[in-house]
Formats: sequence, C-alpha cells, structure tokens
Amino acid sequence: MVAFGKKLRESQIQEWKGYYINYKFMKKKVNRYAQQIQVGVQNRPFILRDFSRLLDSQIEKIVLFLLEQQGSLASRLSNLREQCDALLQQPEGKEVSEVQEEYRAVGRDLLRLLFFVEMNAIGLRKILKKFDKRFGYKFTDYYVKTRSNHPYSQLRQVFKHVGIGAVVGAISRNLAELQDLKDNRGSYVSIYDQPAFSHPDPIVHSIKTAVERLSNSTNFLHFLGRHALIFPEELPTASEGDIDDQRYHFTSLLLNLANTFLYMVNTYIIVPTADHYSLTLGAAATVCGVVIGSMAIAQVFSSVYFSAWSNRSYMRPLVFSSIILLVGNTLYALAYDLNSISILLIGRLFCGLGSARAVNRRYISDCVPLKLRMQASAGFVSASALGMACGPALACLFQTNFKIYKLTFNEDTLPGWIMALAWLFYLVWLWISFREPSRENKKDLVSREAISGKSPHMSQAKLDNDNGGQFINVAVENDRTQPLLMNSEAHQEDEDEVQDCDDADEDSDKIQKPVDSIVSAYRLLTPSVKVQLFIYFMLKYAMEILLAESSVITGYYFVWSTSSVAIFLACLGLTVLPVNIVVGNYISNMFEERQVLLASEIMVCLGILLSFHILIPYSVPQYVGSALITFVSAEVLEGVNLSLLSRVMSSRLSRGTYNGGLLSTEAGTLARVVADGTITLSGYLGQGMLLNTTLLPALFICISSIVATCFTYNSLY
Repeated sequence: MVAFGKKLRESQIQEWKGYYINYKFMKKKVNRYAQQIQVGVQNRPFILRDFSRLLDSQIEKIVLFLLEQQGSLASRLSNLREQCDALLQQPEGKEVSEVQEEYRAVGRDLLRLLFFVEMNAIGLRKILKKFDKRFGYKFTDYYVKTRSNHPYSQLRQVFKHVGIGAVVGAISRNLAELQDLKDNRGSYVSIYDQPAFSHPDPIVHSIKTAVERLSNSTNFLHFLGRHALIFPEELPTASEGDIDDQRYHFTSLLLNLANTFLYMVNTYIIVPTADHYSLTLGAAATVCGVVIGSMAIAQVFSSVYFSAWSNRSYMRPLVFSSIILLVGNTLYALAYDLNSISILLIGRLFCGLGSARAVNRRYISDCVPLKLRMQASAGFVSASALGMACGPALACLFQTNFKIYKLTFNEDTLPGWIMALAWLFYLVWLWISFREPSRENKKDLVSREAISGKSPHMSQAKLDNDNGGQFINVAVENDRTQPLLMNSEAHQEDEDEVQDCDDADEDSDKIQKPVDSIVSAYRLLTPSVKVQLFIYFMLKYAMEILLAESSVITGYYFVWSTSSVAIFLACLGLTVLPVNIVVGNYISNMFEERQVLLASEIMVCLGILLSFHILIPYSVPQYVGSALITFVSAEVLEGVNLSLLSRVMSSRLSRGTYNGGLLSTEAGTLARVVADGTITLSGYLGQGMLLNTTLLPALFICISSIVATCFTYNSLY
C-alpha cells in the first residue's frame, strides 16, 4: 500500500501547490513536538497553542484560496449569463454549442476545486488523528468544538463547502436551458420545475457526485450500502477499477447475495418455534435463548477463519459453508425424532460454523468494480433484510404434522428440513455457476508498476491537458473521485528534511500494510472507534433481546400463536428498507450524522424504557409500540454508526483478514451471544421476571453508549 503523503505528491497540481495544507510540514512539527516533550524543552500547553496556531494558519490559507476561486467562477458565470440571454433572443445552433462548452469548462474547473477541498479535508482529519495518537490527548475534540461552532468558522468552509451550491445551481440550470433551446428551439424546461431532468449534462452528474462525496450527502443506496461493513480505502488507485472489471462476474455476485439471503432466513426461521421445540425436548422455554444464540457463538469463530480463507479462495469456503449448513439443518430437524436437545444445539452450532458473510463482503470489496460496488453493497444489505423478514414469515406456513417413515415433519422440524433442502439446491447451483476470480491481475499490475517505476497516479494537470478533462468524467463514472494533491509551500531543503521523517513515520509502506492479527487491529482502535464499536454492540444487543425472546414474552403475556409471532417478526423485518429510504434520502441530508447518531441512541433508550412491565397490566399496544421504536431506531442507528466508523477507522483496517468489517461483525455477533445468554439465564427466575430482567442490562448498555458518545462527539466531524 502506498503511503498517504506519497500519494499526495504523485497527484499534484503544480499551479495550486502553495495552497494545499502543508501535510508534510505539519507531520514534521508533530514529530518535533514529541522530541521536545521527551527531552523536556517544551511543555504541553505551549505545544497545544502552537499547533492550534499552525492549523488556523493552514486553514485560513485554504479558505481564502477557495473564496478567490469561487469569485473567479462566479465572474465567468456572470459573463456567460449575458451571452445566454443574448442567445435566447436570437438562438443559433453553433453559438449555443459554444456557450454550452464554456459552461462545461467552468464545471470542470469547479470539479477540480471540489477535489482540492476534499484532499484538504482528508489531510486535516489525518493530521488531527496523528496528533491525538502521538500525544494521547483529545486535541481533535477541543479543536473542532472551538472552531466549527464559532460564527466566523473557517473550518466549516472546508468541511461544508459553503457557497458551492449556488455555483452548481447556475451551471446546472443554464446547461439544461441551453440544451432545451438547442433541441426544441424555445420550449422552456427549468430544473426547478422538473428536478429529475431526463438527460442531465455529464459534467453536472460529475459535480453532483463530487459534492455528495465531499459533504457526505447520501441517498438510499449509499445509506443502505454502509450496512454492508465494507470500508473503502481513503485514496483508491486509478488502476483499481480496471482490475475489478477483470475479476467481476455477475452470476458469482448473485450467488454471494443468495448465500447472504439464505443464511439470514436460516437464522430467523426458528425464532417463532424455538421455545416450543425446547419444551418438546424436555427443556425450559427460555432455553430458546441458547438454541438461537448457539449459532452466533459459532459465528464468532467462523467469521475469522472464513475471512482468512477468502484471502486464497472464494468458491471453496462457500462450498464448505453450504455443506456445513446442510448438515447443521439436518441435525436440527432430526433432534425431534431423536428426542435430544444436544443434537438440536449441535445442529445450530454447525449452522453458525457455516456463516460465510465474511466471504460475501470480501467478494464485493475485492471483485466488484467501483462503479457497481455501492449497488452491490446495498444488495447485500437488502438480501439480509429480506432474509430476516422471510425467515419468520416462512415459519408461520409450516402449520402441519405428518410422518414419512420414522421422520416427523411439523412446525418444529420443517424449518430444518426446508433449509437443508435449500442449501442442497444452492450447493448444486454454486458448483455449476460460480467462477473463481483470478488473483494474479492485481499482483501483476503492482509488479509492473514497481519494475517500471511508474505510479498509478498521473499528474492531474497532465491528465487534464492530454485528455481534455476526460479523467474527471471517468473517475466520477465509477462513482469515486480521484483526489488532487495537497503539497508543501516550504523550500526544497525543508522537503528533504521532512523526507527523513517519512521513512520512519507510521505512514511508511511497511506500517501501511493490512494488520495480521486481532491484537494489532485492536491497537489501531482510537477512542472514537472504540465508542462506535460499542454503539454497534449496544444496538445489536437490544435488537437480539427483542427478537429472540419475542415468542416467550408474547406467549406468556398475550398467548400468541406461532403464526402471530411469525407475522409480528416479519413485519419488523419489513420496516428495514422503508426506514433506510427515509433516512438515506432525507434525514441524513438534513442533519449531521453525529446528530442523527445521538438522537437514535436516545430513541433506542426510550423504546427500552417503554418496554418495561411496571405496575399496570402489560398490553399489546405497549409491547408492539415499544418494539417498533426500539427496532426502527436501532436500524437508523446502524447506518449512521457504520458511516461514522468508516471515517474514524484507520485505513490499515480497510483490507486484509482483520479488517474493519470483521471487527464490526465480531462486535455484533458477541452482542447476540451475550443477549441470548442473558435470556436463558434470566429464565431461571421464571417467565414472569424474564422481560424486566433482560431489559435492565440493555438499558444500562444503552445509557453507557450515550454517555460515551457525548465524550467523543466533537471527534466525529
């Protein structure tokens, strides 16, 4: 992996190099501060004041250049507006095309400016993280709190690109108007009257994508895709898209999504009947917590070895997963006729050992082109959500009881038999249709680059001159933007001095390699990352308590049948996609993600509080209402939590076996294990005490996560 500073130098725009954040100089200052503190030359208050002053100076330089460029663009647009008005009076085809091209030229310059701002924003985040890590001090929290909330904030100009929207609007409106004039000779179509203009100009689409990337603006696909736990690298290489195109195979992707769907069906299909099955085999109804949770216990281990296995192959772990799940579901179904709770638990453990979700995510991350990766990630999450809804819904259809020879088929065993048959069909389809992607393309390309001494990043200025700006369109066509360089305005001798620091710094090639152990991964977790993982643990714990004990609670208080429980759980599962549509398209664009995060945590806490059974008789509206609040709030929380996690997590955790997705999965799986264990242990106090006993730890964990969020709130910027 190429070091961050090296990537920046390789993509510089020479004429703007004096206006980027001086990342190398700031990194050098951090190293000097560390030496000064070590030898006792300076104290911490002086260093904090001096570093704040340096950052303020760097940000002011960026902002003033940004305002200057915005003014230049506005002046050019004003002149073009006069030409456009003249054309509306006497339109001529050739002149219309010329004015259109001039608007596109302004758009390309705006796009370069957006990339300039993006790189400075990344540089600011990285230098703040570096300072915090080096000194163990919450400098980011202090700096963001004091600078971003001030009425004269310059920091907000960098992260929120104030004023850009008006320039984008002018370009979009006039290009649409000129195209309409060119095609229809005078019929007026405004972007304000028809926001979803049928044929937007390509440069407008490029600008929109760049703005969304810079401002973290989302839509449904982006928001939903974040649930996939696929964390992109901060600076992708230009050649990555070509490699992915060679490795991509649609049917193989479809098989990965089918695996995800079937596994989620497998997880939740037994929830409505697990308590009844346990009673039938002579155990307590609350043993359903262990029955459901045993799958999660095994998944804690399977996630690691499947993630490691996917470094070498994708098909073989999927084949192994299908066979293990086939055996596990068969054992689950046979436990009834064998009258053995042990066989039942072993069957569910086998199902957990067959969890290949790590492989499914790695396939999307490694083998799907950038331009399709967000859609594939959203498909992964949608398959999970539909599986979660379909599992309980299928369970309510198995209201039958018959025998074939000595095998019993009833509401308890049919989930096992049906899933075993489903995995058998999947295994055959997998064997026939899956195509193992080549693993040589990426290695060969890296080797060729190393031998030739060429970088995958060409100079942005050269690309603009040689290709007429095609680089910009190609980058955005892949739904990613190639950033520009932040470079130093220091003298050459200062550059040489800083280079010595680069060789030993944590951004070197050696340190930038993916981590090779869970211990190394843990050492990279900053307080902000730990809080985000704790929040993920909390929301998964709350959801598992709600879902896993639903059949016992509703049976005890409301005497619900298996069908009623199944329909209730299916309805909860069906809220996932509509909720993400609303949050992804509207809420996350109206408020900052950290605001939505904190509000969602409070709503989860409220849902838990409303679930308690205190004094008054427990009613169906109270249970259903509190369950909806808890579940929906947890779903909203999951999206913003993972989005923030991807920004605060180290880039070293974006790939490899011990990646950010694996850490998040382990946190969520551990939450499910603890929640299911809590249900079983609470069952010893009696079913009448089960509800309040399981909700108390959920409430404590939720309040703790809210407090932790408040302490790290300003670092989530």
